[in-house]
Amino acid sequence: MMIPWQDLPPETLDNLIESFVLREGTDYGEQERSMEQKVADVKRQLQSGEAVLVWSELHETVNIMARGQFRG
Repeated sequence: MMIPWQDLPPETLDNLIESFVLREGTDYGEQERSMEQKVADVKRQLQSGEAVLVWSELHETVNIMARGQFRG
């Protein structure tokens, strides 16, 4: 189930995004990016609709994924 990110308190959203960024361990190439930059990137993707916030009833977890990956 998709969760409207706009309905979350800003601090909760930031915590979810930080958790996602730490969990992903994504390689950003030669130039390392700060946590703040990574969080801002994910927040921008949520705002633009490229990414969505998803609740999994099966796993009882919240995740962030590309809109094209979400099948709900």
